Amino acid sequence: MSPEPQPLQMTAAVLTRTEQPLEIVSDIALAPPKRGQVLVKLAYSGVCHSQLMEVRGLRGPDAYLPHLLGHEGSGKVIAVGEGVTKVSPGDLVVLGWIKGNGLDGGSVRYECGCLGQTINAGGVTTFNEYALVSENRVVLLPAGIPLDIAVLFGCAVPTGAGIVTNDLKPDTGSTVAIFGLGGIGMSALIATMLFDCARVIAVDVSDEKLALSRSFGATDIINAKSSDPVAALKALTQGMGVDYAIEASGQVSVIEQAFASIRRGGGVCVFASHPAHGSRISIDPYELICGKQIRGSWGGGSNPDRDIPLFAKLYLEGRLPLEKLLTHRYALSQINEALDDMEHQRVGRPLIEIDGGLGAAA
Repeated sequence: MSPEPQPLQMTAAVLTRTEQPLEIVSDIALAPPKRGQVLVKLAYSGVCHSQLMEVRGLRGPDAYLPHLLGHEGSGKVIAVGEGVTKVSPGDLVVLGWIKGNGLDGGSVRYECGCLGQTINAGGVTTFNEYALVSENRVVLLPAGIPLDIAVLFGCAVPTGAGIVTNDLKPDTGSTVAIFGLGGIGMSALIATMLFDCARVIAVDVSDEKLALSRSFGATDIINAKSSDPVAALKALTQGMGVDYAIEASGQVSVIEQAFASIRRGGGVCVFASHPAHGSRISIDPYELICGKQIRGSWGGGSNPDRDIPLFAKLYLEGRLPLEKLLTHRYALSQINEALDDMEHQRVGRPLIEIDGGLGAAA
């Protein structure tokens, strides 16, 4: 089979101004990949809370406008630059923000006649038909994994499930509370099924997400909109508090609740969320002296080249039912609708369909 010709231009969703909708731009020029870069034709992209924060201007001043967005996706390699050995044209791949093996091709700049200015991009973007990405941001798609499911291996699964499997590794008979049931929180919840936990308690403000969490192994659910989650968790643990709390909502107040909910004498609170720029958490230092621990997690401590094949194996064995996370699908032209639905908690992990037929065509 002859290699697919490199396209001359693409369509992408571009952030031109914060606090404004993304612009769908169709005349973005594509250049051949440089050293350490891979040209990928996107099949699907996920939408993470991080992109919502960027679009809404909650990451602070944005020095890179206009720029592309998205950091989890799947697609097919069209061309590779000098020095790239990890993948070849025709390979199906997972794209993610967590650095793995391979060269770092650096940032990318795309020319665009419509906007009349250069469009910036980092080591990986996925709200676009094609992407020039660094070799260290792609992983070969494990055999048997559908391209839509593959999107979740770019961020949600390595971060959420990684917190459980890499950072915490819950002890047998332990109690775990998960605050925030978006893609990362749900992935963490699913991963607790790999351990022999006595109680796994899901905390959210959405009855729909809480109901879904039951099928992912939650033994108890708490709607934080109608009850005090810290008091409820203490009641479920005879006043002691949980052994582990995972915070994935992206809100300072919820990080504080998660820390308050863990037990003294060894309770651990881990968060991977990134609240709005300038936010600060407030905790009682005496609780640290009493043996509580709090720490952040960078991508669930995951190494994509090591962990994606492991998570893929668990999925194929039916132990990580990730298909249940993909409840809402959108076209690239509907990206702003997907962001609005995420903001108003109408969806967990939006899936953007860019070219879903790639797997069948490969």
